[in-house]
Amino acid sequence: MQDNIIRLPRPDTGGTVSVEEALHRRRSHRSFQSRALTLKQLSQLLWAATAAPSAGATYPLDIFVVAGARTVENFDAGVYQYLGEQSLGLHAEGDKRAALARAALGQEFVERAPVDLVIVATYERTTGRYGRRGQRYVNIEVGHVGQNIYLQAEALGLGTVAVGAFEDSAVSRVLELPSATVPLYIMPVGYVGV
Repeated sequence: MQDNIIRLPRPDTGGTVSVEEALHRRRSHRSFQSRALTLKQLSQLLWAATAAPSAGATYPLDIFVVAGARTVENFDAGVYQYLGEQSLGLHAEGDKRAALARAALGQEFVERAPVDLVIVATYERTTGRYGRRGQRYVNIEVGHVGQNIYLQAEALGLGTVAVGAFEDSAVSRVLELPSATVPLYIMPVGYVGV
């Protein structure tokens, strides 16, 4: 890591799992092993998340990675923001998974997953162009992103679940979000437990 920027491996665009197979296998998983993800897996998940359409190319969504110590190979515990161009920036130090689980109404699997992807929106990026209707476009976009994460997780042999049950203000405090930014999804990711 240089200047708190982590360069991620380039994504693969020729996987071995078909879209049809990933759709067939896709499930919501709430039990995860403590096994760490590779940097390549995390990179692939983030690439897939951002390979979604955006109304008017306004890109209202940002993705934060909440990780524990060594829950991703060679990673320190912390909150990282995906910066695009296959890179992450350190946003806050320390393992915030327990606090995030409390903000998610005590859903313990949020803490137990090696990584939590938190998708947040700055609605003004889209409503500035489309007015109130832009809110709908942002909500549609987060659905696309969530499905991409589900399918990519399946293709990588991982599991995830889309969590919408949380206290917005508590998640915002954990992630130290600006006031105009709203959390929409928490997606814990890891190897599926028993």
